[in-house]
Amino acid sequence: MPIAKEGLREIALSTLVLGGLAAGAALIHWALAIPFVVLWCWVLSFFRDPVRMGDYREGDLCSPADGTVTEITELEQYEGLNGPVVRIGIFLSLFNVHVNRSPCAGTVRTITHKPGVYLDARHPDSGTRNESNTLVIDPDEPLPGPIQVRQVAGLVARRIICHAKPGDHFVIGYRFGMIKFGSRTELVIPRLEGTDVLVHVGDKVKAGITILARQGVS
Repeated sequence: MPIAKEGLREIALSTLVLGGLAAGAALIHWALAIPFVVLWCWVLSFFRDPVRMGDYREGDLCSPADGTVTEITELEQYEGLNGPVVRIGIFLSLFNVHVNRSPCAGTVRTITHKPGVYLDARHPDSGTRNESNTLVIDPDEPLPGPIQVRQVAGLVARRIICHAKPGDHFVIGYRFGMIKFGSRTELVIPRLEGTDVLVHVGDKVKAGITILARQGVS
């Protein structure tokens, strides 16, 4: 399994610390080393970065994150976007892949980082109060836009990583960053006559593979 380069520091540190603890525990009894080995395996698993290749149709918007859909909200107005929108919130647990991917092909218009608190990512106010990083993307035609992808820090997550820059062009499913250790990712899209949300609250989704919504395009 490929490993995200963003986690190499944490993997190296956990190898030194947990390896030393496991070695010391094994001197007493080999079974005492097992919890440290299991924890090291979890750290390695957290930073896994699987190859993703989805099967897309025109108008598709794929999931920007792995996790569980916790919110699907229709709003008449939304900051930074004109007109009605649909906001889809995804909770990433400590056991999900934490790499973020572009939901569509398009060009990054702006990137805005906002300081904040660190509520649990499942808290209803986490999307507005927590530290966040918002990408506004102008989708390639004929997909309507703009759209937003918001990386939201959680209770444990304290570092949002975004490699994108304004002007960058993404293909759908492009890997642009990650959030470390439990978080929330939101997709906000225009709500039009032909907007079809294809997931429900409670659904498990995968970044770059699961189609969250489809826009009617002509």
